[in-house]
Amino acid sequence: MKDAPKIITLGCRLNAYESDVMAGHARDAGLENTVFINTCAVTNEAVRQSRYEVRKARRNHPDANIIVTGCAAQINPQEFSDMPEVDAVIGNEEKMRATSFDQAALFGGAKIKVNDIMSVRETAPQLISGGNRAAVKSQNRTRAFLQVQNGCDHRCTFCIIPYGRGVARSVPAGEVVAHVKSLVSQGYGEVVLTGVDLSSWGQDLPGTPPLGDLVRRVLKLVPDLPRLRLSSIDPAEIDEALFEALTTNARMTPYLHLSLQAGDDMILKRMKRRHSRQDAIDLCQRIKQARPEFAFGADMIAGFPTEDETMFENSRTIISEIGIPWLHVFPYSAREGTPAAKMPSVKGDIIKARAKVLRGEGEAVKAAHIKARIGQVDEALFEDTGLGRLTDFTLVKIDGPPQGGAFAKVKLTGYDGENALGILHG
Repeated sequence: MKDAPKIITLGCRLNAYESDVMAGHARDAGLENTVFINTCAVTNEAVRQSRYEVRKARRNHPDANIIVTGCAAQINPQEFSDMPEVDAVIGNEEKMRATSFDQAALFGGAKIKVNDIMSVRETAPQLISGGNRAAVKSQNRTRAFLQVQNGCDHRCTFCIIPYGRGVARSVPAGEVVAHVKSLVSQGYGEVVLTGVDLSSWGQDLPGTPPLGDLVRRVLKLVPDLPRLRLSSIDPAEIDEALFEALTTNARMTPYLHLSLQAGDDMILKRMKRRHSRQDAIDLCQRIKQARPEFAFGADMIAGFPTEDETMFENSRTIISEIGIPWLHVFPYSAREGTPAAKMPSVKGDIIKARAKVLRGEGEAVKAAHIKARIGQVDEALFEDTGLGRLTDFTLVKIDGPPQGGAFAKVKLTGYDGENALGILHG
């Protein structure tokens, strides 16, 4: 008996979403003994890990067909095609199309099947075509990730991803609403809108509607949706409609994950970011004034080229100044082909040490955030893991949790160093 198709995913949540779509296409095509590696290119380490997973897949599945896709394959398909373990390389556009999974299409003709991603103007064909590949079916249908945007028109000096994802493009609002309705009918309690540059949603659509219009439309037209959440968002692009939805609609979770990257103005300028340190602080203060229960996550890069101790200290202190309990820290890794790779670098041991300090700062803020919530009652959406996700992204652990997918009121009673502790309330 041959094995069912297997998907190995590296990188971001959008990749995870797309892997779920790929798995459905592979099953529908009747593929067997095939392993797909959905690669990441955000850092050199991510590319190295992608190559490692290819070699590991061949060791574990000696008779399988190995297909490589994702951002690393899109940016440098020849690198993966040259690996003896690889049978085919397909691009980021191709991996989302059901027609790409036909065996003749996969294994016939050229080994590399990667289009010019900059020429792509459609996004999420699995949605627009009316297909049913709408979301990652994770955690017993609790949270669904819905891709509404792809690509990026900005050129941050450290980032290679636009060359793997192409230009910014949006799924029309009507298609998004239809799929959110479908997800609610399937029993999902929370939908997370996701994209490469989510804040730019709508800029390529007629009338250039802002993201806030999409959010407002989903909340209005899908009244049975319990929770709507956003994935990572650029602090430079929060329009007034989005601000109003975030701060006044109880079904909009009081949580934002910010693409912050640094807390020093000179580093932000050299990164070619479009916000300043004070812009980020002012935005978060304004949101919390309007809705005090709001919490924030953020991405931060440690050891960006030219970063000195004073610049680093500005990045460290912004974590507590804003209050960022959910922090993702990335040690800077030069990507060939980006402007930052040509800038004066920081020594590797210093980068590693600074990343550790930033993570420690984030853990301290997280502990303070959760401890300040002890005694409060909130609604948790329980996952297959037995943990409940509160509206502000906190995970809570209780004895005898409800089954995955269930909502329950929880009173917070403590903190175990990783998650909040609680008891069922009422």
